[in-house]
Amino acid sequence: MTSKAATVYQQLQERMQKIADMRYASAVLQWDQETYLPSKGALRRGQQVATLSETAHEWFTEDTTQTLLDQLTDPAGLDAASVRNIELIREDFSKLKKIPSAHVRAVAEASQLAFHRWMDARKENSFSVFAEALDRLVQLKKEEASILGYEKHPYDALLNDHDKGSTVEQLDKLFHSLKTPLKALLDRIMAQPAPDSALLQQHFPKSHQWEFGMEVLKDMGYDFEAGRQDLAEHPFTISFGAGDVRITTRIDESDFTSMTWSTIHEAGHALYEQGLPEEQYGLPLGEAASFSIHESQSRLWENHVGRSLPFFEYLFPLLQKHFPGHFTGTGPEPLYRAVNLVKPSLIRTEADELTYHFHVMIRYEIEKMLMESSLTTKEIPEVWNRLYKQYLGIEVPDDKRGCLQDVHWSHGSFGYFPTYSLGSFYAAQFYAQAEKSIPNLAAEIRKGRFQSLLAWLNQAVYREGRWRTSEEMCLKISGEQLNTRYFMDYMLEKYRNIYHL
Repeated sequence: MTSKAATVYQQLQERMQKIADMRYASAVLQWDQETYLPSKGALRRGQQVATLSETAHEWFTEDTTQTLLDQLTDPAGLDAASVRNIELIREDFSKLKKIPSAHVRAVAEASQLAFHRWMDARKENSFSVFAEALDRLVQLKKEEASILGYEKHPYDALLNDHDKGSTVEQLDKLFHSLKTPLKALLDRIMAQPAPDSALLQQHFPKSHQWEFGMEVLKDMGYDFEAGRQDLAEHPFTISFGAGDVRITTRIDESDFTSMTWSTIHEAGHALYEQGLPEEQYGLPLGEAASFSIHESQSRLWENHVGRSLPFFEYLFPLLQKHFPGHFTGTGPEPLYRAVNLVKPSLIRTEADELTYHFHVMIRYEIEKMLMESSLTTKEIPEVWNRLYKQYLGIEVPDDKRGCLQDVHWSHGSFGYFPTYSLGSFYAAQFYAQAEKSIPNLAAEIRKGRFQSLLAWLNQAVYREGRWRTSEEMCLKISGEQLNTRYFMDYMLEKYRNIYHL
């Protein structure tokens, strides 16, 4: 006999799946917007996405959801996964019930407008084209922080959305503790002769890069029957369920590294989404643990795998195949050293692993100031340029290579940037455990065999869904909470070998 709790849970599950259908339908429109949408479709697309976002929010926060949750206060007879889903849905409902549907629609509409203004601003290389639309989003996000509530800093409410429990106090301490050792390592490296990167300064035809990237994706285990790759202004991954996870990349014919490691980074996100339990569609356990854990997967594949010497030993024959004549007279190790060149630069997505975190710190500082109202939107370029000079010692020549380089703010994704650094720190800790758990992992990567690592990640991370918080997952995988020593040890060992420190 089916218990009453099981019947009610089935009703809750069906309701959550309908809401997921609505959200994923909106996501399809957003994917189209950034890949194939005709310019004249922008206005109505904004309206369509706003309607779907608003409706999904209304459905979730309706009294019907509350009634079902109230009937499940005693989940007797349900399995552990169902009980955990109920706990997480109740938590989400309590938070989202605070936000009016009109606010959700306003954010969606403002984001659609801001995205197109951002595209226009990049074309015109002028932040002022984007400023007004961005300011509207900033004001909405400050309003959202007030609605959600916070104890110490308004930015905490937005940080918590991306990684549960994350706060300004925590991140200030974390970045402060790493700033000095990272700068000291950077100074040591800059005092040494740089690897020769001349072999990277060649013409790499777009079509050849595309085919090369597709082959790498297949070898990594990206399932093309459950996804596809396209081109976009800013690489991203988007999921409509484990059976349809799409990625994008961008191609610079004078720099094959931009496409290669953007593709590997996005594939890391996509492998996570493709590995989430399909039977939990629409439910919390069918979602990623957090944005920080999501970034741990992209950074693990991009850096610990993709920028390792064993990976270059696998990659080198593919490069010779797709770019005949480009790499004669060299080999995997010189290429490995060239690609891992450390040099302060303008573009975050193309930064080396060490200076990358200064890019993140700059964005974190700006977002924090915006949310506490100590910085106005129109002042962003000035502060951005000053911080780049202060943190990385470089002059920002224009807005496109400065404060217009990232798409995140046009989406209203305030609070996301810190997850890139948190993800890198988790990645180092997880990968250290993977090396202990998988015999001859380096040898497997050298041969282009990624199945054992993918299977380990699937079991340790992907199948977990949202069962645990980031810290809880870290403790389960590694036996300790987040410890940046793993990241610093990885950095020191890698660059000691490359730069003979």
